[in-house]
Amino acid sequence: MITPADEAFLRRAVAIAARAVTLGDAPYGSLLAGPDGAVLAEAHNTVRRDDDITAHPELKLARWAARELDPDTAARTTLYTSCQPCGMCAGAIVRSGLGRVVHALSTAQLVELNPESGAWPTVAQDGPALFDEARVPVDAYYGP
Repeated sequence: MITPADEAFLRRAVAIAARAVTLGDAPYGSLLAGPDGAVLAEAHNTVRRDDDITAHPELKLARWAARELDPDTAARTTLYTSCQPCGMCAGAIVRSGLGRVVHALSTAQLVELNPESGAWPTVAQDGPALFDEARVPVDAYYGP
């Protein structure tokens, strides 16, 4: 359920996205709100500026949370973002331990506004293969 406080944080994420556009960056913005409602960090998309396909604000903030927050605090922290996280960012969010994500635009809505956003090709994957060889470093790291 989206609360009035959630809407206020979403408006801030949208304002971060709008500011990104004025800086020549893509229109995506995010922030982290801690358990007490304080804004912990903010970021916007800098993919073009940094020439880095991973420079999404959600990924930047997930990495920040994983480095800077203890697991209990991360689990009670919310990521507010102007657009639903992509698969790359969603994976990082899960791994960071963040407890909640609230987004303004869904991926479907973004694609309606900008059809090119949904034009990613699929990548063929083959495997698994070489189980006995591939398990050696895993077993060495995690132990029997």
